[in-house]
Amino acid sequence: MSEELIDYRTWGVEFFHRAVTAERVLRGVNVLSGRAIDVGPMGVGPGRLVKVTAKGRIGTATGHRVGDEPVSFQVSLPVPIEFVIDLGVDKHRFNADIEVPLAIAARARDDLAIVLEITPPTAAQVQVQLQAQGMRAQLVQLAAGVEGELKRFIAKYVRRELSKPYVQEATTIDVGAAIERASRGLGPKDPVGDGAAAAGT
Repeated sequence: MSEELIDYRTWGVEFFHRAVTAERVLRGVNVLSGRAIDVGPMGVGPGRLVKVTAKGRIGTATGHRVGDEPVSFQVSLPVPIEFVIDLGVDKHRFNADIEVPLAIAARARDDLAIVLEITPPTAAQVQVQLQAQGMRAQLVQLAAGVEGELKRFIAKYVRRELSKPYVQEATTIDVGAAIERASRGLGPKDPVGDGAAAAGT
């Protein structure tokens, strides 16, 4: 049964929606996965005498489509971190689960490429969940101060990484190049070559 013919505009919209899937978007974002985060030592509190260091790695992003005009996605980038608060006389360790939200829109470029436009997060959008059970009140206050510093650091770090060439390449779907590669395999087979191959069998 023959398929129904559609107009160019409808075909283009349908192709765009099929080419830009949540899986494809997450593959592009996950080039960040495994990147090391290394903060500090940075001073916090009165006189910034208390020193804080934090280490972790960017995890695997998750997300889903949230819109069609434009084709858009909401993605969450996890960044688990371990903190060390150095009070001078002793050190205290605790963990934080950080979520970096990314708003992504698929854009069409005039060279037949699809570009995933990622809006960098602001510090206020970065979410931090501190595991502060059993801490003294003084440490809880210090942890709250660290949270603000960490949000600013993470937002700046992600913004910088998103502008790098390896991320730009991973978040670009070069449709024109793919069509060119596919077209090389199209066309009728060489009947002479087929005949010669048959005669040799």
